[in-house]
Amino acid sequence: MESTDNFESHSLFQLYKALNLPVDLFDLTEGFTIFNLRDIPFKLPYQSASYRPNFFSFLFVKNGSGRYTIDEQSFEVEPHSIYFTNPSNYRTFSWKEIEDILLITFDETFLKKYVGEDVYVDFPFLLTETVRPRVVADDFFQEVKEINVQILNEYRKNTTSKYKIIGHLLAVLLFKIKEHIWNDYNPIYEGNRSSQIVISFKRILERHYRDLSSGKADLAFRVQDYANALNLHPNYLSSVIKSKTGKNITAWIVEKTLTEAKSLLQNGDIPIKEISYRLGFSETSHFSNFFKKYERTSPVLYRKSHHY
Repeated sequence: MESTDNFESHSLFQLYKALNLPVDLFDLTEGFTIFNLRDIPFKLPYQSASYRPNFFSFLFVKNGSGRYTIDEQSFEVEPHSIYFTNPSNYRTFSWKEIEDILLITFDETFLKKYVGEDVYVDFPFLLTETVRPRVVADDFFQEVKEINVQILNEYRKNTTSKYKIIGHLLAVLLFKIKEHIWNDYNPIYEGNRSSQIVISFKRILERHYRDLSSGKADLAFRVQDYANALNLHPNYLSSVIKSKTGKNITAWIVEKTLTEAKSLLQNGDIPIKEISYRLGFSETSHFSNFFKKYERTSPVLYRKSHHY
């Protein structure tokens, strides 16, 4: 399949459908998948359309070759490499050879629910825009492969606790990768001025919503507030965010509010009225209308469908 048209991909499920790939293993109630690409019937050589994901992904390439392109940057995918991408920019991928390539994807809601609220403090590399693939030594690749096998085995089970177990295993995997590859990594110092602005904005956005969720802050930031925090004119900040990520600041705020709302709703001990207040809504009805607009369901029904 070849195409030059960009398309929005709000989940890996939608991406696979758009690329005419199998979707039968997806669990739409959870934002996590793991697949070996050799089990997907790509017709090689394969070239994807350009898409923009809203999920994080790791590729563990034991044996295979291809290329990823993000904006103007292209990276070769080689044997024994680990490749990481986060949500934001448009990208394409192509494959020449697939023998053993494991793909793990997860969204922010899954991270917050099963790994922890402080994921960006523990794993700052998750905030960066572009990370080059890393070719790693055999012993380390084998070490992470053993963790991945455990994750894959749990994913194939149909148990009530499988995503909790996967969350713990994913945390172990992230700590191992951080320790081996990005131990002293700080994304704020990587890239050009525009990239640094995007990363700084993401960090402030994350910290502010942590404060909202914990009750340390009670007013949601506006665009002007983010601009003030970065000592930038709001129009300039808006222009940089839009040009670098393809989304305006309002879209980032909406997505972040929804992510935090879903995480809080999955905790049955917090009343919906309290969640509304924590996320900066003056009335529960305003929060409910906001949630219905984007999720096509009410906070009450969402909570019921995700409360085990």
